[in-house]
Amino acid sequence: MRAVIGDRIVIPGRHVGDGTREGEVQELRGSEEAPLYVVRWDDGRSGVLSPGPETRVEHRSP
Repeated sequence: MRAVIGDRIVIPGRHVGDGTREGEVQELRGSEEAPLYVVRWDDGRSGVLSPGPETRVEHRSP
């Protein structure tokens, strides 16, 4: 999984009742083998994400 700036990140809730977390990739960090993404979440917060196996990337339309 490789995201680019502008792609959407979607992470499903881990526990019953948890909502899905969604945001937009703002910056790429790390390496190809260990990507890190700066994500602006839909709730307005930003943070660095190391994607796990449950993380889904929705690629933006060209």
